[in-house]
Amino acid sequence: MGLSRILIANRGEIAVRIIRACRALGLETVLAASEVDRETLPARMADRVVCIGPASAERSYLNIGAIVAAALGTGADAVHPGYGFLAESAELAEACAEYGLVFVGPRPEQIRLMGNKLEARRLAERCGIPVLPGSEPVRSAQEAVRRAEEIGFPVMLKAAAGGGGRGMKVAYDPQELEAHFAAAAGEARAAFGDDTLYLERYVPHARHVEVQILADAHGTVLHLGDRDCSLQRRHQKVVEEALAPNLSDSLRSAIWQAAVTLARSMGYLNAGTLEFLVDVEAERFYFLEMNTRIQVEHPVTEAVTGIDIVQEQFRIAAGEKLRWRQEEIWFAGHAIECRVTAEDAKEAFRPSPGRITVWNAPAGPGIRLDTHCFAGYEVPVYYDSLLGKLIVHGRDRAEAVQRMRQALDAFRVEGIATSLPFLRFVVSTPEFQEGKVHTRLLEGLIRRWQGVGARG
Repeated sequence: MGLSRILIANRGEIAVRIIRACRALGLETVLAASEVDRETLPARMADRVVCIGPASAERSYLNIGAIVAAALGTGADAVHPGYGFLAESAELAEACAEYGLVFVGPRPEQIRLMGNKLEARRLAERCGIPVLPGSEPVRSAQEAVRRAEEIGFPVMLKAAAGGGGRGMKVAYDPQELEAHFAAAAGEARAAFGDDTLYLERYVPHARHVEVQILADAHGTVLHLGDRDCSLQRRHQKVVEEALAPNLSDSLRSAIWQAAVTLARSMGYLNAGTLEFLVDVEAERFYFLEMNTRIQVEHPVTEAVTGIDIVQEQFRIAAGEKLRWRQEEIWFAGHAIECRVTAEDAKEAFRPSPGRITVWNAPAGPGIRLDTHCFAGYEVPVYYDSLLGKLIVHGRDRAEAVQRMRQALDAFRVEGIATSLPFLRFVVSTPEFQEGKVHTRLLEGLIRRWQGVGARG
């Protein structure tokens, strides 16, 4: 491989995950860590640790100059951004290129193109891929109402530069849309430095289905199947699975083909995920957006394909060809992932930082835990609340569901509140067990759990 030393510009479980992939490939690792992360598990695992600034993400993990300086100063030849922070920063990718570093991800212009949700919609339309009825930028609440009345309520306000649910608001009537407009613009401006908003028709009981893509510099674009990520709270994914349950073969095949077509149209490079809204009853799907990075939920795809996606990211970044043809990609069994967070679900999912006193994680056949936590670890207040991702794999969905229930029951964490009790409730419900998932399901389950399960 043409790479030898990798700077990891991230923290937490994804830093651990990247270090393990590097070890498997014989690559040296340098962890770029903030002051509060210098004694964490990834810091202990990396070959070398470089402090890039104080706890504040703006002055460390979001500081492009500090990251590039750390890479150059340690002799790294590539930078892996993980997810979040600067993972979809065209500016970081450009800075890497300027200083002769390999950015483990797509080209800057691809990040920039798909980072603008309006430009991404336009590209999808040019490729003949369906998109939801929507608008061009709306500059005022009054203009938004006029356009929404043409589209038809309910509508969703979305940030053109957005992601992660920020700047997204659903409106069922003109009054609600006017009330949401300023808040959505403010969220978008604070999160992305760009308050451009647009509208899409809102489909209340749709499914969120996404397709994993790998693409090399030699013109090969492969899909690794789909994932269902419909179970979301405030547009943040909570439970994911592969492949998506209860999709017809014809609909699934059409979604896969659309993803490959769109990625190929821009000469996409490295790993990426194309997200679609699926109306199962109508057998229709619509392009939502593309994430130009590794996804949090990538392990469920790895479980059913046997392909290590992070290792493939490095091979692609080194200029190697993908080692498969599409017809050689097979899907075996079913996989489910639950995101375990330091949140007190009984208290409206209030963050619960602090010291973990007990960390007894489940283990056994078909169980994988991606985490950076251990007994004695101090969960900091500065970053997101993800403690780990519990992934199970079974011969079929029924076995995977049963395995997840057992694994969650065996998972014991003390010292901080976690989302484990709520996750146990979710996977025990008839709706989840039967695969009757949709993007509004979790709202109802939260209300049910707070009325029933939270008392337990």
